[in-house]
Parts: sequence; C-alpha cells; structure tokens
Amino acid sequence: INFGIIYGISAHGLSRQLSIPRSEAADYIKTYLKRFPEIHDYVERTKAFAREHRFVETMFGRRVHFPDIDASNPTVRAFNERAAVNAPLQGAAADIIRRAMIRMPDALTAAGLSAKMLLQVHDELVFEAPQAEVAATIATVTEVMETAAEPAIHMTVPMKVEAAAADNWAEAH
Repeated sequence: INFGIIYGISAHGLSRQLSIPRSEAADYIKTYLKRFPEIHDYVERTKAFAREHRFVETMFGRRVHFPDIDASNPTVRAFNERAAVNAPLQGAAADIIRRAMIRMPDALTAAGLSAKMLLQVHDELVFEAPQAEVAATIATVTEVMETAAEPAIHMTVPMKVEAAAADNWAEAH
C-alpha cells in the first residue's frame, strides 16, 4: 500500500491488487492520506515542480528530466507525473548504491581483504570472498554501504544494511 499510494495507485488498482471491493480500497487510500498528509503534499509539490522545471532532482542534485510532463495525452502525462514523484526516491537509492560501489574496492583493499564485488541487484551488492575473510568482509561492506551518502548528505535516518553469507545467492536470502 505504501508504494502504491505514493506512486498514484487508484482505488481500482488497489482493489484489484488486494482483491477487495473498490469502495474499501478507496477508504484505505483516504485514511492513509489523512494519517500521513505529508505524502500528499510531497506528491503534489513534486508534480508541480516537475511541471514548472521539466525535471526533478535526487538528494544529491542529480537531475532527472521529464520533457513530456505536460503532454496533451493524459496517459503520457500521468506516467510522467508518477515517474517524477518516483525519481527523487528511487534516484537517491541508486545514487547511494553507486557511491558505495565506487568506494568498495578501496575499502576492501585497505582492510586487507581479497573479496571481490560481483554484481549489483537493485539495492543489493553481491560479493565473493574466501571463507576466512567472510566476517571481515561483511563488516567492511556494511560500513561502506551504511555511510555511502556521507559526507555529501547527512542522513537523519540511519542507513541500515542487512548482510548474509552463503554458498550461493539464493541461500543468502
């Protein structure tokens, strides 16, 4: 419900997703927005900014452009509005994971570790490390990821990382 409402889900869409009557879904949305009015304010403020400037920014100042934000086609316009609301949030997450990825090789080397970063999956990084280095690798990776926004951005909510070791990616979850 959280993500759906932020990104503009309709009562119809929520009712289909939750298999509930449309009226009940509409009540969920109304109650949610009444309880968290800042979300509605954020959505409207972001859409207005995007319409005026044709871009939005992530917390790091990276611009995401929306040339079709004022399209005459309502479907295209609505898509761009939803994307404009999403971009600062998803974009900040992407910026943070990129910062962590850039810093990771030097941090592993400085810690005397031979672990290698293999891939990124959304907000997750996958590594390969010798068994003897697993605990130290987890500690180093966690530190780098939790502080990746710094010093550019001071996060008022701490970034918390969950780490696990396993013989394969599926077992790590």
